[in-house]
Amino acid sequence: MTRVFHEVVEWQRERSGQRLAGVTLGVVPTMGALHEGHLSLVRRSRAENDRTLVSIFVNRTQFNDPGDFEQYPRTLAADVSMLEREGTEFVFVPTHEQLYRDAYRYRVSETEVSRRLEGEFRPGHFDGMLTVVLKLLMIAAAERAYFGEKDWQQLVLVRGMAEAFFLPTAIVGCPTIREGDGLAMSSRNRRLSPADRAKAPRLHQALDTPASPESVARTLTADGFAVDYVEDWGDRRVAAVRLGSVRLIDNVAVRGES
Repeated sequence: MTRVFHEVVEWQRERSGQRLAGVTLGVVPTMGALHEGHLSLVRRSRAENDRTLVSIFVNRTQFNDPGDFEQYPRTLAADVSMLEREGTEFVFVPTHEQLYRDAYRYRVSETEVSRRLEGEFRPGHFDGMLTVVLKLLMIAAAERAYFGEKDWQQLVLVRGMAEAFFLPTAIVGCPTIREGDGLAMSSRNRRLSPADRAKAPRLHQALDTPASPESVARTLTADGFAVDYVEDWGDRRVAAVRLGSVRLIDNVAVRGES
């Protein structure tokens, strides 16, 4: 049976007993509205640890658009039922007041990677993300934490933060899970109109070619996407586009031109 914790101190008491007993833990931080992509992280955690904790918290400090925060889907009852079916042992559902007793006076800021790509289009996003992830990792006290590769820049920044602050929790990146038509699974996908949902898989199709980033951006624009960026970053090609009011991000391994 899945146990749900709402209070930080309640979970810390539970985890203290686990650690004394030598129980290993994996944590999967989420904002809820769970889908198969999240569940793949849970399954990986359950395979590699004695117990798994999933946090569900819609973190307002990482939303640069208040309207986006208000519209973000909240499906707690369905999420917990889904996790119970997966055999997840623990769920942590804190309030904003629990996590931000300091009213966000203290925060984590990264000064290079976070300023480009998503950081350029979503000012303040990564400060909020890194701050809440640090809080959740400290509270969870897990051996491993699991993040999806779909949010590539986020994964890079979380790994960098864990190294910079000597965090004992290993950061594990997991492959992007896609729909049958190639669209990367995301909680935001449910906000796409039927017409935009039919068009959305073209993002992955355009990225997964040997064409230049500039050519990919032109293709996506011609297909009706509003393109924020398409860029090769190391061995990844990363992109962000908009369909209507919904923003989609994706990334693939860079393919050399043939």
